[in-house]
Amino acid sequence: MNELYPGRLLILLALLYVLPVSGQSPAASTSADIFLQLKKLKVLGSVLYIAAHPDDENTRLLAWLARERLYRTGYLSLTRGDGGQNLIGDEQGIDLGLIRTQELLAARRTDGAEQFFSRAYDFGFSKSTDEAMEKWGKEKVLSDAVWIIRKFQPDIIITRFPEDSRAGHGHHSASAVVAHEAFRAAADPNRFPEQLKQGVQPWKAKRIFWNTYNFGSTNTTSNDQLKIDVGGYNALVGKSYGEIAAESRSQHKSQGFGVPASRGSQLEYFSLTEGDAPQSDLMDGVNTSWAKIEGGSAIDAMIDEILKNYSLLNPENTIPALVNLYKSLQALKDDYWKKQKMEEVQRLIEQCSGLFMEATTGNEQAVEGDSIKINITINNRLGAPIQLSKINLDVLDTTMAMNLEKNRNVSLQRTFYVFTNKPISQPYWLEHKMNDGSFTVNNQLLIGMPQNDPAYQARFDLVIAGQPFTFFKPVQYKHTDPVKGELYQPLVVVPSSIVTTEPSVIIFRKNEKQSAEVAVTVTANKRFTGYKAKVSKRLTYDNSIKTDSNFTVQPGMQRQYIFAIDNGMLKEKEQDFVQAFVELKNGTEEQPAYLNLTNIRYDHIPHIHYFYQDAIKVLNIDIKTVGKKIGYIEGAGDKVTIALQQMGYEVTILKEKDLNPFMLKQFDAVITGVRAYNVHDYLEGKHEVLMDYVKNGGNLIVQYNTSNFISSVTSKIGPYPFAISRNRVTDETATVNFLLPGHPVLNYPNKITAKDFNNWVQERGIYFADQLDAAYETPLAMADPNEKEQKGSLIIANYGKGKFVYTGLVFFRELPAGVPGAYRLLANIIALNKKKGF
Repeated sequence: MNELYPGRLLILLALLYVLPVSGQSPAASTSADIFLQLKKLKVLGSVLYIAAHPDDENTRLLAWLARERLYRTGYLSLTRGDGGQNLIGDEQGIDLGLIRTQELLAARRTDGAEQFFSRAYDFGFSKSTDEAMEKWGKEKVLSDAVWIIRKFQPDIIITRFPEDSRAGHGHHSASAVVAHEAFRAAADPNRFPEQLKQGVQPWKAKRIFWNTYNFGSTNTTSNDQLKIDVGGYNALVGKSYGEIAAESRSQHKSQGFGVPASRGSQLEYFSLTEGDAPQSDLMDGVNTSWAKIEGGSAIDAMIDEILKNYSLLNPENTIPALVNLYKSLQALKDDYWKKQKMEEVQRLIEQCSGLFMEATTGNEQAVEGDSIKINITINNRLGAPIQLSKINLDVLDTTMAMNLEKNRNVSLQRTFYVFTNKPISQPYWLEHKMNDGSFTVNNQLLIGMPQNDPAYQARFDLVIAGQPFTFFKPVQYKHTDPVKGELYQPLVVVPSSIVTTEPSVIIFRKNEKQSAEVAVTVTANKRFTGYKAKVSKRLTYDNSIKTDSNFTVQPGMQRQYIFAIDNGMLKEKEQDFVQAFVELKNGTEEQPAYLNLTNIRYDHIPHIHYFYQDAIKVLNIDIKTVGKKIGYIEGAGDKVTIALQQMGYEVTILKEKDLNPFMLKQFDAVITGVRAYNVHDYLEGKHEVLMDYVKNGGNLIVQYNTSNFISSVTSKIGPYPFAISRNRVTDETATVNFLLPGHPVLNYPNKITAKDFNNWVQERGIYFADQLDAAYETPLAMADPNEKEQKGSLIIANYGKGKFVYTGLVFFRELPAGVPGAYRLLANIIALNKKKGF
């Protein structure tokens, strides 16, 4: 197993599953939806939009291109947004990337575009194009963009950002550089020629634009640019493109990007980057009609006739004409648009017939070596001329040969054995060890895909109006919630058992003989008869083993094995990892187990389940703590409380009602979670109470809050004025200078040195304090390369008998990553109101 990203010894064999529309219900199409798709049959044009992250895309423009102009529209997000912040939970890194992938797919289902990704990893805010290119691997990401262009064959390409500093930061500008170079390289057969062996050909787009913007204080639009009004109203959808865009953008809930709907005229501006100059339209000079295809004129006439005769009340009457259109498309020479339009026509035939096909199970998990019951249903709801020929699913191959009567359910129920060699469900981009800045995907055909194909699919072979068709439907977990009703979720393949280790972090104090207990828990996902286990706890200098006797285990049952460790086992090592490996026997069958399962569940996206090899990070560090009781006001979500408990503090979670003098006076320090002032309006009304706590000898420590167009703090935070800026230091190796070397925060109870800033992950700090009152002390200074030194990462003020601290240092990243210096520095910050000898 391999480490996926710095600071975590987690082997995330994650899984992420496609659903027809969402995690809650299957797709449904109205007669108006069908009519819009029929109109799209006449349009043979495509547009690819390129940017860096989920939420970078212009959703209004995408909706207009896909639903007004009816182009095949795609969005290539170079990253999955793994390095962003999370407003709805404490997921970070790859976990957050999994969430944002699904949010982006939900956005595309809303605006009608398609979604693609490169292998680039969002390693956090980057201030330069060069840094982004270096970490991603320029040729690797460029290759991905070229591959997607060659497959998608866009007539035009549009970037969200320019190639310079106006883009805002390095990922943004780098996405434009990649797009521009890919525009050229995709047309050059000498660039990435290995791709040509995989079924693609060089592709030359007509032109590439930059979609300029007037955003905040940056206005890059001008009257001499191409202007398009995309603010229209679509009567078939019943919404303006501004309304559709708001729904699409509001899917980015982890970023807090809910936006109001807009109505009325809305201009978008475009600056030509390269290619043929347009006169008045994005597609000037591009033939988007059937006239560009040999034999296309007859196809176009057939579509016109279908549109003329389409009945909103009886869409099934259109099926014979659609089947004839399908046959005519089949007779054309093989072509990109032939394939696309045949797929569109087949979907329309399904929609016009009201054909319902599904394969579901009452279990969310398919367990290797166990059985699963699957229900298959098909219903010809509008009575179109349809015969069912056969149904295939895994080992099931059932010939049916029956007419499907109108609105009659045909159902099958079968129990399948899940073979032990059935692959565990996992995202393809996490199967192999990743680099610092990019994922490893060895299968060229998978690159660009937003997610995996389903673990199981049912195949329905039908004859519709005399023409054979094959439809595939994913097997899904279907259940009924008493509040939410009928729900669909992904079906995931899991191993026969999972292995969990606890706790996540153990901190030993160096030079003190200390011991702790670690727990290895084995959870059965199926019945074990004659269960036997050999449990190995793996630490570099200790490999203790426990065994278990012969008995029966039912699904869901757990066996826990306790191991004692001490810091003597680490010898001279400052850190190590405890991992577990279990050899199981189910009767005579041997099955190894070492993976844990994590569930991420939010109502707005399908459930996400991912596997990883659990590990306990063991630190053996020189750390002293002063004070015992911590009050913690949770913010947008972090894992700092777990670290505080491992440091030996008693942590109490404080709610609004707890912020009163009687409650607060018991705490040695009160700490606010990340973005607490952004998400809790009540903190504005608690300023006086918190300041009184400080004045009477308390220590209030405020972790970073944001200052941006989404969420800025308007209330007072500290006893004296300061502003929250957008300043940050993104180089996690940046030199940290000690401006006040004698300050207690650098000396008590731990002596802080440059070594304490070694091995930090992703960045030093974000949203630094600025415009400081003279009462604030700034003990630290740091800077990104070639930038002015910044002093706002940690500010401290005396107020009455106590201390106030604001810090943009990213403890929320460093503590879960097990960075020793972050623990030591935080201990000193907590001890500020307990200083001795200063």
